[in-house]
Amino acid sequence: MNTPSSALPLAHLDWCWKPFDALDAREVYEMLKGRSEVFVVEQNCVYGDVDGLDTAAWHLFAWDTDMAGERPVLAGYLRVLLPDSSDPDVRIGRVLTTAGYRGIKLGNALLERSIRHIAQQWPGVPIRLHAQAHLQQFYGAFGFEPVSEIHDEDGIAHVWMRAA
Repeated sequence: MNTPSSALPLAHLDWCWKPFDALDAREVYEMLKGRSEVFVVEQNCVYGDVDGLDTAAWHLFAWDTDMAGERPVLAGYLRVLLPDSSDPDVRIGRVLTTAGYRGIKLGNALLERSIRHIAQQWPGVPIRLHAQAHLQQFYGAFGFEPVSEIHDEDGIAHVWMRAA
């Protein structure tokens, strides 16, 4: 298994924004593998991750390309659902940092990049996310405020949060 060097600087990561139709088979595989490892295995939560929304989403990948000749390793990921007729907000979801890349502020970098991209592409459109309740302070640092009560989602406490 590939593991990053300790205290890997974020500068060594290769950032990639793509709509689903531009993803290659390896990228889709790594996206689904990472989501399964974090949300299903680590969090012991059986749920329908393949929900039909990926094909209309944009995907942000953080790849570790500094692995001495090996294939890039997925360090972090999130997806962005676009405003549509059923929901006028941009939605950020499936935010994850893979196990070997935690503790380097990668989650902050993912949120910063996604918020900046969203502001450029959809100026003035509010952003919403469905956060695990224990992460309210983390998302609050990026301007998100709770807009729902805490509720159970697949056995994990969640809350809807929104930034204008």
